[in-house]
Amino acid sequence: MRYQVENVLAVQAELGECPVWSVSEQALYFVDILAPALHRFDPQSGAHQVMPVAEHIGCFGLHHQGGFIAAMRSGVFQLDKQGQVVNRIAPNPGDAQRSRFNDGGVDRLGRFWCGSLWEPQDRNGAKLCRVDEALQLTVQAEDIMISNGVAFSPDGRWMYQTDTPHGLLYRYPMDERGEIGPREVVRQFAQGEGGQPDGAAVDSEGFYWAAMFDGSRVVRIDPADGRIVDEIPLPVRWPTMVAFGGADLKTLYITSSREDRSAEELETYPQSGDLFAVRVEVAGLPEPIFGAK
Repeated sequence: MRYQVENVLAVQAELGECPVWSVSEQALYFVDILAPALHRFDPQSGAHQVMPVAEHIGCFGLHHQGGFIAAMRSGVFQLDKQGQVVNRIAPNPGDAQRSRFNDGGVDRLGRFWCGSLWEPQDRNGAKLCRVDEALQLTVQAEDIMISNGVAFSPDGRWMYQTDTPHGLLYRYPMDERGEIGPREVVRQFAQGEGGQPDGAAVDSEGFYWAAMFDGSRVVRIDPADGRIVDEIPLPVRWPTMVAFGGADLKTLYITSSREDRSAEELETYPQSGDLFAVRVEVAGLPEPIFGAK
């Protein structure tokens, strides 16, 4: 299939991430981690709202009480609809001076998962955490350098995660209570293969769509064997994450980055940091809401 990629919002984010589609609002939320800010984009009207937040914001989910649950540098917070802190749910269990929360999302049982990023990148110092309906944060996995690509199979039996610098896509079995078991490698991306696996989403057929950072593409992966079965070329080199949206959930939204890029690189890729959309054949799944069963 030939894909038509459209630049739908020339936002020029420093580090655009975590697109989340609100079915009830028919609008897309996403973050600029480094600005730091939450964004709301209405594709029908073109309206774009920017909501500054107090510190680096890695990922968030829609909250059943309205507003958001968000993983920021110093911890996990409940935010109101304007991105203002309602309360702090839990502190960052790592070293917040060298580790901030990064990618994450809400699972099929309405719990919030958030992984961190170990900024020195000299060891696997990041963590994968879970916040349950009782607002308890627990560390679920370690031995990670940069946690990315958190997504869940349609039946809730598998959780996926990438470790970007190591080029690894993992999956963890999940039981009926949402507890995870030992991880296994779905795919090891080779050096020079066309980017590193970053943020991701799962479609209604269970296939895993990953943004390939530094690879100018999004790939669709068969989780059964790790094969790349489709790809979408992009006009930017540093895509960061994807989400399904639109009335039929067949619009794939893609965030991107311009962080630490040279003037020469940005001249070559002037749309870096913008928000893109492309129509796909297989629909995604409605975004789960934190605290909702």
